Amino acid sequence: MIVVRKILIILGILVLVVALFAAWIFGGRQLSMLIDRFGTIEMASVPVHSVAYEGSGTGGWLTVNDVHLSLNHIINPKIALSIGSTKDNQFAVASGGEVFALGPLMHTGENGGDYLAVVPQAGDEAFLVTRRSALSWPTPFEFNSMTGHSPSWKRHLYYDLHWKKPSGATLDILWRYEQPFYGQQLVPDDGWGSGFSVQEGSTGLIRVEIQP
Repeated sequence: MIVVRKILIILGILVLVVALFAAWIFGGRQLSMLIDRFGTIEMASVPVHSVAYEGSGTGGWLTVNDVHLSLNHIINPKIALSIGSTKDNQFAVASGGEVFALGPLMHTGENGGDYLAVVPQAGDEAFLVTRRSALSWPTPFEFNSMTGHSPSWKRHLYYDLHWKKPSGATLDILWRYEQPFYGQQLVPDDGWGSGFSVQEGSTGLIRVEIQP
């Protein structure tokens, strides 16, 4: 009887381990995002030297230093983000009825859209912070038919543009992307590829907060 009980306990543990591993494989992305709500791991925090926008006022691209961040994939449908210039020629971001002016406009262009640029002003605190998920997930069923190389793991990368004015007004824009792991044989350094992979419905612009 004791032996049977031990066998049942061992089998129960094995079933639990297999179930957890299956959940990690098939639900790893969702689990990772859930854990990210409680905290992520900071990888870098660099001062913002310049911001440029290419688009027609909604959508387009925001380039922070040399990092290109898309405004075309917006996860939260409640985010209504627009970028343009104010009456006094300031580069401005508007969302949720609030407007944040980053500084005097440097360039404008046409060619079917707008090109706006700005640099932080004296007294501004502007940083681009990069963070990653605490939990990566395995991707054993992914296959790239074009290159023949598929990632074995993935994790989320977060890009957070934080801008604070001397008045106390703040702007926070947060993006989430996926970063694939291929191994050091394919990708130099640590084996992680570009952190700008898009997964429909889970990556892109996820938050815009303006505090006047």
